[in-house]
Order: sequence, then structure tokens, then C-alpha cells
Amino acid sequence: MQKQVSRVTRVVPRGPTSQVQKKQLVVGAEGYAATSPFLFLSEDWFAAPGGFEEHPHRGMQTVTFVLEGALEHRDHTGAHGILRAGDVQWMTAGHGVLHSEMPHGGTQAHTLQLWLNLPARMKMIPARYRDQRLADAPVRTVPNGSIRVYAGKAGEVSQAHGSDWPMWLLEIRLRPGAQLLQEVPQDHRGFVYVLEGEAVIGGARAADGQVAWFEPGGGDALAIAAAAEFRGLLFSGPPIDEPVVAYGPFVMNTPQEIQQAFLDYQAGRLVAQG
Repeated sequence: MQKQVSRVTRVVPRGPTSQVQKKQLVVGAEGYAATSPFLFLSEDWFAAPGGFEEHPHRGMQTVTFVLEGALEHRDHTGAHGILRAGDVQWMTAGHGVLHSEMPHGGTQAHTLQLWLNLPARMKMIPARYRDQRLADAPVRTVPNGSIRVYAGKAGEVSQAHGSDWPMWLLEIRLRPGAQLLQEVPQDHRGFVYVLEGEAVIGGARAADGQVAWFEPGGGDALAIAAAAEFRGLLFSGPPIDEPVVAYGPFVMNTPQEIQQAFLDYQAGRLVAQG
């Protein structure tokens, strides 16, 4: 049985800010109940002197995909690294992190950053990072296309997820006329963000700049038929059925927990391991 796409949405342009030359909201305009376990997906273009200087997080995870350029990151533990096109960083904020994400090498960084929720029982787990290089994401070759597996499974190719809450992340490329039946776990909610081209996904047509959503149940495979040269990212994970209270960089379950996060940050306790 095949999954059907429930809705197709479009990115919301946000224009420049003090940090970026261009921003658009890919996921986050519909409210958490409709997108859980995903909170936000932001697409950003930034060059020096822009970027995201040191800032905190608590209670969630980020998954950062570099589309173009290079991204330099540092955190409160002294960790430091450079991500280039095709690399992904899996970060669990958990109890708390302080980190920065800046353009590197005089290039303009073009990134996607997903905020992935954590259930209440995991919100205060120790923080951690994992940088996943392009070369470390295996590829399944299919007729007239390919699937790069950052997390999840495509046929005989599989990769463990780098997040603490389970999540699949696949990059799908198809030539015009190619058809693909991609397995997806029954209990996952997910979406395909079309980066280039156009395809019929789960019975609905989606073009670049659009997002095709599917819901838990209703099948364990998603049909994709490319109408033009196609590149898309598939994200999926089981929903988290809990209250969400988000304020700035903190994502918790109650207003009181948000208040405590700010108090901990101001007192220098945010990054202590509880």
C-alpha cells in the first residue's frame, strides 16, 4: 500500500536579516501539531559579516544540511569543524548548548536547518554533535536516479540515524520520466522538500520551492515520478504527541520550563550536564 500526500505547501520568503542575506521558512508556518516531530525548517544564505554568532539552545535537536559553500561551527566544549556542500550536522541540544555557525572561507553559505523536537523524557539529556560527511552517506543507484541515505533506508542501503529521536533523511535525484517507490516507515510523518525540478509525489504534483507532506499510516511506500530533472530531500519521523512551548532558542513542554531555561542561561547553568 502506498502513502498519499496529504497537502502541498510553499516556502515562505522572509527576506534579509541582520544575520543572513536571504531567508525562507520551509516548515513552521502551520503550527507544531500539523508538523510534529518537526518544529521548523529554515533555509538561509549568508556570507561575512553575517552568520549566527554564539547562541544557546535547549530541549531540541538541529539537523543542518549544507547545500552550497562552507559552514564553520564552534561550541562551548571547544569542538570546532567545517561543513561543506553535502555534509550534515546532527546536534542534540538537550540540557543545553552554546554554539556558533558562521560562513567559512569567504564563501556564501547556503544551508537548511531543521529543528527536531525531543519528547519530555529526553529534553534534558546531555548535548552532543556529530558531523556526517558527504562521503559517509551511502548511495543507492536506481534506474535514472540515485538516493543518498543520510539516515534511514533505501532498498539494501541503510544508515543509522544521527539524531536521538529517530528520523530519516534521504536526498533523492531523478531524471525526467524516472519513477521511484521509496519505502517509508508506517508510523512516520514526513515531507519531501523539492529543491529542483518537479514530480508527482504520492499522487500530488510538487515543484521546486514546494513541500509535499504525508501522514502516519496509509502505507509504507511513497511513489515519486519525476516530470523534470528532480532533486528533493525526504525527512520523516514518528510524531511526538506532547505540548510544545517554544520561545526563542528553547523548546520545552511548559511555560515554566522555558522560564527556567532563561534563568539557567543567565546564571551560567544552561550547559551544565544535569
